[in-house]
Amino acid sequence: MEILAIDIGGTSIKFCISDENGNIFNFKEYDSEAKKGAKHLIARIIQLIKMNYKDFQAIGISTAGQVNNEEGSIIYANDNIPNYTGMKVKDIFEMNFKVPVVVENDVNAAALGERNFGAGKKYKNFLCLTYGTGIGGAVVCNSGIYRGFNGSASEFGHMILYPGGRKCTCGFLGCYEMYGSTTILVKKALEVDKKYVSGRDIFEGLERGNTELEKILEGWVSDVVYGLVSLTHIFNPPAIILGGGVMEQDKLVTLINSKVKELIIESYSDIEIVKASLGNKAGLLGAVSLISGILR
Repeated sequence: MEILAIDIGGTSIKFCISDENGNIFNFKEYDSEAKKGAKHLIARIIQLIKMNYKDFQAIGISTAGQVNNEEGSIIYANDNIPNYTGMKVKDIFEMNFKVPVVVENDVNAAALGERNFGAGKKYKNFLCLTYGTGIGGAVVCNSGIYRGFNGSASEFGHMILYPGGRKCTCGFLGCYEMYGSTTILVKKALEVDKKYVSGRDIFEGLERGNTELEKILEGWVSDVVYGLVSLTHIFNPPAIILGGGVMEQDKLVTLINSKVKELIIESYSDIEIVKASLGNKAGLLGAVSLISGILR
C-alpha cells in the first residue's frame, strides 16, 4: 500500500510517499505561504499533490494546531496560519482525493513517528517535546497518544515557568516556551551579534569560544531543564525524547540530561533523556503509522 504523508507547518509543507513500514520515497518540501491564510494553504497543498503524486491509497496529515483527531478538524491554530481554526481538513482531502484521510497534531505525529520508527521504539510510554518557534509536547501512553478531555492535552509549552513573566502568544505570562524555545535562545544571541540568526549559528559561535554565548546558553539550558524536571516528577516516564533542530546537538542533549538528573528526586533517576532520531521526517512517519493502523 502506498500512503501519501503530508506535514503542514507555518513555514514549510513536506510530502512523501511511504509504505506501511516507513520506507520513504519521493520526498518533497515547499514553502507553505501560510501567511496568505488557511484557504490559500490548503488549495496550495491540493495543487502540489495533483502536480507530483498520482497513485496512493490513503493520506496521513501531520499539522500545526490543535486537532480534533476523530473529525480531522482544527480546534485552534494561532496566527502562524491565519483562519485555520475550524477548518475541516479531513473532509476537504477526502472530497478531493476519494481515499481515507487521517489528521493529527504535528507533535503528536512526531511522537508516534519516533515510537514506531525512531528513538522511541523500545518504549511504550514516554514524553516527547520539540523545541523550535515554541515548545510542543506529546504524551505516549501504551504506545498511543494521550489526548486529554477534548483532545488538546500536552501543551507543555504553556506551563507557567515564571509567574508574571514574559507575555506569551497565548496571552498569559511566564509560559515555558517564552524561556525554553529556540526562538528565545536566538533572540538573546542576536543581542550579542546580529549574525546569530539560528541555533546552528549559535553553536558554531560556541565552538569558537564566544563567552557571551556561553552565558546565554547556560541560562537557556537552565530554563529548559526546569520544565523537564517538573514533567519528570508529574509523569515519571521511562524516557523523554527531545526534538527540534537545536536538539540535534549531541552535547546539548547530554548536558540537559545531566542537569535534569541533578535536580530530580533520586527515585526518578532511571529516566533516559534522548534526542529524536527522525529529524524533519518524524511528523510524516507519524502520519504514516496512523494510516497503517487504520487500514491493517
